[in-house]
Amino acid sequence: MKRLTLSIALLLFMFSTAPAQNWPQFRGPGATGVAEGATQPVKWDASSQTNVRWKTPIPGLSHASPVVWGNKIFVMTAVSSGTDEKKFGLYGDVKPVKDDPKHTYKVYALDKNSGKILWERIAFDGIPKIKRHPKSSHAASTPVTDGKYVIALFGSEGLFAYDLNGKQLWKQDVGVLDAGWFYDVDYQWEYASSPIIYKNMVIIQADIQKDSFIAAYDIKNGKLLWKTPREGELPGWGSPTVYEGKTRAEIVTAGAKAIRGYDPLTGKELWKLGPMAEIATPTPFAAHDLIFVTSGYRPIQPIYAIKPGASGDLTLKEKQTSSDFIAWSKDRGGPYMPTPIVYGDIFYTCSNNGVLTAYNAKTGERIYQERLGGTGGAFTASPVASDGKIYLSSEDGDVFVVKAGEKYELLSKNPVGEVIMATPAISDGLLIVRTVSHLFAFGEGPVSRKQ
Repeated sequence: MKRLTLSIALLLFMFSTAPAQNWPQFRGPGATGVAEGATQPVKWDASSQTNVRWKTPIPGLSHASPVVWGNKIFVMTAVSSGTDEKKFGLYGDVKPVKDDPKHTYKVYALDKNSGKILWERIAFDGIPKIKRHPKSSHAASTPVTDGKYVIALFGSEGLFAYDLNGKQLWKQDVGVLDAGWFYDVDYQWEYASSPIIYKNMVIIQADIQKDSFIAAYDIKNGKLLWKTPREGELPGWGSPTVYEGKTRAEIVTAGAKAIRGYDPLTGKELWKLGPMAEIATPTPFAAHDLIFVTSGYRPIQPIYAIKPGASGDLTLKEKQTSSDFIAWSKDRGGPYMPTPIVYGDIFYTCSNNGVLTAYNAKTGERIYQERLGGTGGAFTASPVASDGKIYLSSEDGDVFVVKAGEKYELLSKNPVGEVIMATPAISDGLLIVRTVSHLFAFGEGPVSRKQ
């Protein structure tokens, strides 16, 4: 009996001290959008509080996604001194907001288990240097953390570093990051690319109206380590990704002129690939030792599955769809806003109007194409996946849950009741959803792990 009691106590101790599931950057580890290890919710309803663990109001307007480290969630926001002009849904207006008063830029930390705000910090207070699109915000770049530093990029207002307890460690001016419509510089849409952390560096990609660049800053003090011009690049909103292969690491960036690979230690360009669409928004990511890069504006909507380790110009010849370093490609089908996802052996894209398409990730063969729920909607947030399920959040305030696999099967359509622009985070059986007004945690059953 003593041995049995001791064994049970040991198991309970191991369970209660198990490491938390971290989601450290935009779309989680490596921007893949995938996390495993706990049962994820299938059904919930915010209005009836069904499977709602907690709901916390966040002031201001921000489309930055939540990130998680341990039992803390970090989010950003920009609080206007006036009334936020905003417009969501499927439309093509290019005009920025008319009135952009003083904003207070903030970083928050919340308790993952309760939603309680642990601390809030003001990074900057003033009139924005760049106007925004009515569908965007002045806090659109997702923060990043490595468990020691929390890095927040507020575009032209600067790069800020905090420790996990909210102490500001440094701030860095990165210049005016004017991202907008390339046809007319007066149509400012605001910056949105998210920073990433690699080793001792914070890396940012700045595709802007003039003098686009990619740069690395020392994570300890914010000092510039290297800065590489991205000559001729048009404004874009995708984030960089570091892929660590068997022989080397490479930063992968998507741009309107070309996809480019860089040496993360020096910033030297290693390879490039085109053509691309005139506006680049989805973020590159890797799966099955392939790097997936897409874009969906015009004149083409390409999908590329790139093999790592390349050098030089990888541009395919006319009518060619593969090469030594391109496993497969398509000139149509790339999404405009949501970053695709690979889950298992399937590559999924979601269009702006809610058409879900599944491909064989290794060959590019199309498996199915279905409109989510038969109705679709407006989609900006990127899909995430866990526990055999894919989660797709619409601007209309619904989260569609689709069973992963070669056959389309909608498991549920879950109302949140507020506009969703940010990509959810996954951690320890929770789906953490940011709306334009609140941060929600949805989950079924008991808490998966204790912190």
